[in-house]
Amino acid sequence: MSRGPRLEFAVGAFLLLALASLLVLAIASTNGKFTFGGAGTYPLQARFTNIGQLRASAPVRIGGVNIGRVSEITLDPQKLDSVVTLAIDKRYKDLPIDTAAGIQTAGLLGESYIGLQPGGDVDVLKPGEEIAYTTPAVDLIQMVGKYMFSSGGSSSAPESDAATSAEPAPAAETPASTEPVP
Repeated sequence: MSRGPRLEFAVGAFLLLALASLLVLAIASTNGKFTFGGAGTYPLQARFTNIGQLRASAPVRIGGVNIGRVSEITLDPQKLDSVVTLAIDKRYKDLPIDTAAGIQTAGLLGESYIGLQPGGDVDVLKPGEEIAYTTPAVDLIQMVGKYMFSSGGSSSAPESDAATSAEPAPAAETPASTEPVP
């Protein structure tokens, strides 16, 4: 009992459609960029005291434009700093030597990325060099905790100071009579 060529064609078309969908998903997840071996990039390094939630393959941006990605995060055993290796697209090879790097967050709870701010120096960073000016990640939970505990104790202090250092208030004067004199 043969099902016929029509059913075989339908199954083959369905499989081709499924494979094409997987290919589109793979391209979309890499933002359309396939880089094998980092041929179009050059490395820069940045040293941070706190990297927060930064992960490998996080974007590197200047003014919101992706110019590279984080390729590696390691710990310096001597200084105990995080050393972040950036893979910068070769189109942006003329970054000034006084470029600053900071760990930014997209939105309140968004992904972490490296934000670069180019300086004005005529000398440029060469591949493998370290970015000298860095700003670590901001820990929002720690900052909120510091704010809550620092403002909590100071609200009662002015009241106690006012009670102990205040002089007695002068006695209230009775207003003069406002009745007309006959």
